[in-house]
Amino acid sequence: MTISPADLHAREASKTLVLDVRAPGEFAAGHLPGAVNLPLDSIAALLPELADAAGRRELFVVCATGRRSADARERLSDAGIAATGVEGGTQGWTAAGLPVEQGPAPARAIWAMDRQVRFAAGSLVLAGLALGRRAPRARLLSAGVATGLVYSGLSNTCGMAALLGKLPFNRPEPAVLDTARAALRA
Repeated sequence: MTISPADLHAREASKTLVLDVRAPGEFAAGHLPGAVNLPLDSIAALLPELADAAGRRELFVVCATGRRSADARERLSDAGIAATGVEGGTQGWTAAGLPVEQGPAPARAIWAMDRQVRFAAGSLVLAGLALGRRAPRARLLSAGVATGLVYSGLSNTCGMAALLGKLPFNRPEPAVLDTARAALRA
């Protein structure tokens, strides 16, 4: 289930809780007013707090475009927690001309996940082509990346983003989880 940005904006803020499941760097670049940053991979760690918060307020989940928030809603639903997605994510929110807040930059600068994926994919393709001049089988690396990108486009999933999300610099700092925990209890 989803809600339009305009309909969410019209809701009384004290009765809603918006969870932004993007990485802290993406969140800091611009998020819905009052949203709480809860990176997607952190949901399992905060399920008790999320269940309690859902009993007091209506939960809404947002990401950049809607793919990660759909995954978050599925994880929450599996735990018996109801949550609604925001149509078009933060991109849909800004396209509707609604206000966004900027947060403090995280302690370490982190590229947005889509930028990391483009950089990694492009680097691997170039490496496969360059190595392919000496070892023709190395071109299979480029073919493998291209195949992954095509599959990603068709399935609206991204295995490379899932792998990159596990890297240490993409993991949320403890302060992010502490802030989310406090907001869920409020």
